[in-house]
Amino acid sequence: MFDLWALTSNMTASMPKTFEDKEMDVRPIRTKRDYLAALKEAEALWDSRPGSKESDRLEVLTLLIQTYESEHYPIPDPDPIELLLHVMESRALTRKDLEPYIGSRARVAEVLNRVRPLTLEMIRRLSEGLDIPADVLVRRYELTEAA
Repeated sequence: MFDLWALTSNMTASMPKTFEDKEMDVRPIRTKRDYLAALKEAEALWDSRPGSKESDRLEVLTLLIQTYESEHYPIPDPDPIELLLHVMESRALTRKDLEPYIGSRARVAEVLNRVRPLTLEMIRRLSEGLDIPADVLVRRYELTEAA
């Protein structure tokens, strides 16, 4: 895995205020102030010509921004059932539409009501048939007691 922090940890020069400098001076984004400055500069560079030094700087800045955001604003993986419900809503799918992937109408209800967990075979069919990431569907989630 590419360790951006290790790559930039030896770069101690301040982040330049403009991108007209002859060399690309970069350093890790450590503070919210650094983060906001990087976002502002990335926005200014957004329409730069591909292959230009400005475009290269934008590419490095976006990697730094992504690293900072993943540490300070992590986005947890969604709950598998919440993801299924979201997919149903966004694609205008009904419970009946899930039957080929999960099973009978009763089985679909049990899964969506968290009474029965998704099986490996259900996960495979949902992943392949609806293009849902299997790594999210295999996550553990709470089940409710059957009434």
